[in-house]
Amino acid sequence: MDSITPARLYEDQKEELHLELLGSSLASRREITVSDINRPGMALMGFVENFLPERIQILAQTELAYLATLSEPALREAVDRVFAFSMPLVVVCKGLEPPPYLLQRAEECQVPVMRTSQSTTPFLHLLSSYLDHMLAASTTVHASLVDVYGCGLLITGRSGIGKSETALDLIDRGHRLVADDVVEIKRMGDVLVGVSPDLTRFHMELRGLGVLNIKDLYGVSAMRLSKRVELVIQLERWEAGKEYDRLGLRDETFLILGV
Repeated sequence: MDSITPARLYEDQKEELHLELLGSSLASRREITVSDINRPGMALMGFVENFLPERIQILAQTELAYLATLSEPALREAVDRVFAFSMPLVVVCKGLEPPPYLLQRAEECQVPVMRTSQSTTPFLHLLSSYLDHMLAASTTVHASLVDVYGCGLLITGRSGIGKSETALDLIDRGHRLVADDVVEIKRMGDVLVGVSPDLTRFHMELRGLGVLNIKDLYGVSAMRLSKRVELVIQLERWEAGKEYDRLGLRDETFLILGV
């Protein structure tokens, strides 16, 4: 996903992050496009050369304590300096009360302001984890993904080659299904993580048998919700006379999302 709106973040994480809306609207002129987070302390003090307005801005005890030391004209100048930039969202931590003028300028500039009762450090970890997941580069692959002895095995090949049948045999031998037919893969740093789409989760379709609910047939221990993709097996029809690497001495790679 390339971006998410502050409204989507609020809807998804209201309970988890203990968020409350301080303004009257979640509408924002700018969507959230990066998972990095910024604390605008230096910008409030007057140094805006390295200010990063595309990030979510976090106001915690340090920033609000500094604003509390300013006279009203100086406070307005500091707040105006930050809101001269287009920002997606401002979040106030520790349940603190921001200055009324900050909320007024946020309304005028269409920057939603939320507050969390959580402490700053744990809140930043949870928020970053959510944004990393939501904004990760992703793709879908026509394949089956199985956890085999802790290794994420992606079984690929053309339609009808036997991917699902192979995966079912592995499950029958005690391994675990992640996704069949369609695998959603996200890039988290240099790691690829595969999951099943909601519509097909826990299910497999086999020619001649129809749709099977693996969770009902084999129990919850036969399932995994996600798994790192570490090995790709590409099934293909045997061709007489074609050279095959029977010993596995050649290092081969399979490119997904640049990994």
